[in-house]
Amino acid sequence: MNIAVIGAGYVGLVTGGCLALLGMNVICMDIDEDKINKLKNGVVPIYEPGLESIIKENYDLGRLNFTTSIKNAVENAEVIFIAVGTPPLEDGSADMKYVHQAVRDIANHIEDYKVIVCKSTVPVGTGQWIKSVVKTILQQKGKWHDFDVVSNPEFLREGTAVKDFLKPDRIVIGAESEAAINIMKRIYAVQIQLDLPMVVSNIETAEMIKYASNAFLATKISYINEIADMCDFCNADISVVSKAMGLDSRIGPKFLNPGPGYGGSCFPKDTKALVNIGKKLGCLPMIVNSTVEVNDNRPGIMFEKIKKTIGDIENKTITILGIAFKPETDDIREAPSINIIRMLLDNGAKIKAYDPEAMVNAKKVYPDLSVEYCSDVYSACEGSDCIVIVTEWKDFTGLDFLKLKSIVRNPAFVDLRNIYEPDYVKSFGFLYKGVGRK
Repeated sequence: MNIAVIGAGYVGLVTGGCLALLGMNVICMDIDEDKINKLKNGVVPIYEPGLESIIKENYDLGRLNFTTSIKNAVENAEVIFIAVGTPPLEDGSADMKYVHQAVRDIANHIEDYKVIVCKSTVPVGTGQWIKSVVKTILQQKGKWHDFDVVSNPEFLREGTAVKDFLKPDRIVIGAESEAAINIMKRIYAVQIQLDLPMVVSNIETAEMIKYASNAFLATKISYINEIADMCDFCNADISVVSKAMGLDSRIGPKFLNPGPGYGGSCFPKDTKALVNIGKKLGCLPMIVNSTVEVNDNRPGIMFEKIKKTIGDIENKTITILGIAFKPETDDIREAPSINIIRMLLDNGAKIKAYDPEAMVNAKKVYPDLSVEYCSDVYSACEGSDCIVIVTEWKDFTGLDFLKLKSIVRNPAFVDLRNIYEPDYVKSFGFLYKGVGRK
């Protein structure tokens, strides 16, 4: 099959690369000429394990190509995936300008039957809007061609996105014609052969599934964070509480690890967007609204934990280990680390930081942050008054505490991801503070 992917960002590159890997002819289109030229030269603009090799291999094989021409992408494809960004606006709603532009550009170059697949996370009702706009433009041109619109939301986790695409928990297809459904089944034939679940629904249901899924997971995180805070005040151990909760098959163990709050490109954006959608429908989702409030307050609670550990922060050197919102990614969008660093700086602290992948992005996106970025863990910890783990990178799971004790100025250790057992860290002479555990 000939596939076009509009948008060569995170979702677009994973989608395009994986479809090419499955044997399809894919062309990824983006208006960013510099990005497209770099991709043609093997430079992948995002860090995602396994993706770079897939893109290079399939580009060399001729199954994956890149272009800035929407005309070229649309005319040579039977199926067109829209994978552009929908960043949040100030009121929490999704900024749809990139989707709107992509739809209009696609419609202006349709010359035969197309399946337009929305991969971007969009408000419920967008699929019907796409149908209306494409229909109007075709009528204005006086060149009618049949087309179908499909909602096929992505459920890619940064750090495991390639696996999530190739072997997903489920595939969601929202469509109104058997022809479109059958074409989507051809695209996902390998996954279907693996007997992976496929959910087929109308377009609006598929659009809601995406928001409902992400909001539920975000709620689970905010919930366990609140329970962890309570544990801090009542001598309970959140690690044991979480384990016992997770053993209940109705609850499950995932997303029950407390920490500094969720971040990234999905949970913050999608929870706020769902709240905004509810307001417009006259049906405010109060639980999701509370989830957003809990998460917004999380960096401040983490700051107070650090402050309580070492007292006066002014002129103290604080080591931040981990800037990315989660391990195995260089994504710092909505990362809790940024707000924590800002609060520390505002209170007179000196910040040294290390992250295996995200420091380049941090320097680029937040040039105003007065942070000393270091080349490794131990240079970041040298002379520190407090070491703070913010992201649970594997690099931070086997620290040499004897070495750390010899190079820090003050042996204080704040473990915002509960990586270490408190007694183990204390045995090296460190003051230990976790989240919901002593």
